[in-house]
Amino acid sequence: MGKTSAAVKNRYNEKAYDRINLTVDKGTKDIIKAHADKHDGGSVNGFINRAISEQMKRDEEDE
Repeated sequence: MGKTSAAVKNRYNEKAYDRINLTVDKGTKDIIKAHADKHDGGSVNGFINRAISEQMKRDEEDE
């Protein structure tokens, strides 16, 4: 079975996902990565998505 080309993967990602660029202070990325390693299987993206979802739930409860 052949490898899927980067162009095909990029086209799929463009259709399936929205992209948000995040900027943090120097050194913060390493802190976030260390936390994600402990709690989200090493996925910074997974940690950020979980943090956003949990905060949105708390905000809805406060309304």
